[in-house]
Amino acid sequence: MTGILVFVVSIGALGGATYSVGMTARQVFMAQEEEVIPVIAGSELDDIPALMRGNLPSVTTSQLNNDPRRDKPPRMCEMPADHFERDDFWPKQGHGYDRHNAYVRKYRARRGFLNEREMRAAKVAWHYFEIFTQEETGLANSVGNYPSTTLWDTASYMAGLVAAYELCLIEKPEFDRRITVLLTTVKTLDLFRKEMPNKVYHTKTGAKVDYTNKPGEIGFSALDIGRFLVWMRIYKNRYPYLSNTIDSVLLKWNFENVIDDEGLMFGAYVDKETGETVYAQEGRLGYEEYAAKGFALWGFSPRLAHRAEPFLTASIFGVQVPYDGRDPRIFHSQNYVVTESYLQDGLELGFDLPHDDSSPEWLHSDGWRAEFADRIYQVQENRWRQTGFLTARSEHNVKGPPYFTYDTIFSDGYPWNTVTPRGDYVPDHAAVAAKAALGLWALWDTDYTDVLYEAMIELYDPENGMYEGLYERGQGRVAIFTANNNGIILTALLHKVQGPILTPYTGDTEVWYTAYRDQDTRVVRNYPDPPQQEDWLPALRHSVQEKADF
Repeated sequence: MTGILVFVVSIGALGGATYSVGMTARQVFMAQEEEVIPVIAGSELDDIPALMRGNLPSVTTSQLNNDPRRDKPPRMCEMPADHFERDDFWPKQGHGYDRHNAYVRKYRARRGFLNEREMRAAKVAWHYFEIFTQEETGLANSVGNYPSTTLWDTASYMAGLVAAYELCLIEKPEFDRRITVLLTTVKTLDLFRKEMPNKVYHTKTGAKVDYTNKPGEIGFSALDIGRFLVWMRIYKNRYPYLSNTIDSVLLKWNFENVIDDEGLMFGAYVDKETGETVYAQEGRLGYEEYAAKGFALWGFSPRLAHRAEPFLTASIFGVQVPYDGRDPRIFHSQNYVVTESYLQDGLELGFDLPHDDSSPEWLHSDGWRAEFADRIYQVQENRWRQTGFLTARSEHNVKGPPYFTYDTIFSDGYPWNTVTPRGDYVPDHAAVAAKAALGLWALWDTDYTDVLYEAMIELYDPENGMYEGLYERGQGRVAIFTANNNGIILTALLHKVQGPILTPYTGDTEVWYTAYRDQDTRVVRNYPDPPQQEDWLPALRHSVQEKADF
């Protein structure tokens, strides 16, 4: 009996010690969770059922239909002289919707090599980033010398960097140096309450700041994150050797509160009285769907955010202009109709759905987006023809108060309404936005955009970049220089040479879909599975609701 008792006590002591060691090891493991080596497809753990979904390939149209996948175009300096003599750039059928709700525009985009004036504009726009990017962090200033940025403007710098490389303004060593420094900084950014990147960061230090560039955290923007995700996917697809680095950046983020189960996007802000985090639905018609596609490119399912509904239309100069139907008095968010969000969709994504990697350039699988974009273009041409006012409306910065304006096609019930973020009417700040003018020129090859081109292509300061635009009422140039303006102008020029900037993914595996498969981290942080056909955003067509003619 004594021997048995000693044996039982020994086993108990050993079990307690084992439990203690196990708990200590678990605590150490969890404390180092960020440094866990991701599980890569093809490892010995593939046989574990929990990992199998992560090792499935993302299903795209080329795989499903056995269609040839689109190719990444060569850099401009590597293109043969007869590159643009092919006819596969141009429509093979009349404009309008097809039976799959894809859309053929009645307008052609411009395609061809850059001429001397366009190359000069590209060099000047790139010069903005040469002088206003911080060497220590790789972050570019949003506005000139002011050392502050957002994820939106960081994406604009990434756009400029791709264009500079593909247009042969810089070579691969400079491209690699810049993107490596930038991604290293973004990976180490202090997140808003350990969730997502703060709305604003100091470009010299990488520290979280508020809108006055003072230390602090103010929340995160789903729209800014969505645009950043578009450009992270563009980089990953075009340059697969950066894939693991790009994935490791996003695997630091917690997407739990950004997209809900219904597919709506949410931003966050801090309640001034309680200091608590408040999550609020973010996005209105135009920007909401563009940002939603950024999330969908990484496997999320923002289905409601991608729908146009609820929308209304305002008849302006004979065009039914779509605008968000949510009442700003109830939802406390304005419904600005501007050019930029449609330009970005066309220039970067080709008005295509995220899973489409095979349709011809002239057929837009996200059909309603292409159709709405044509309306946004047409109403601005019609205004010019009927009033003589050059029109290329978008939000833009201004020098001095109010510093920023929404220069809209329609908002608050009025066409051609120019307002501050507070809603104050500031008609003197109405302008022809350079980024909107040259973006329209790239996507719509018409006599009107030729006029816009002539007004904007020489609007630059060789020391600082392309000017923001021209004031509509004759006050001259909008004398300020921004990352967003110069980045979008570079994107427009690159589109002329290469077409839509997003190209299909050509890598072998994606750590984004396999990391943390043996943990609960993927569930906690709401990381998605590789999208299958049932996860695709649907191709929809929308009816038009007419309102009174303005």
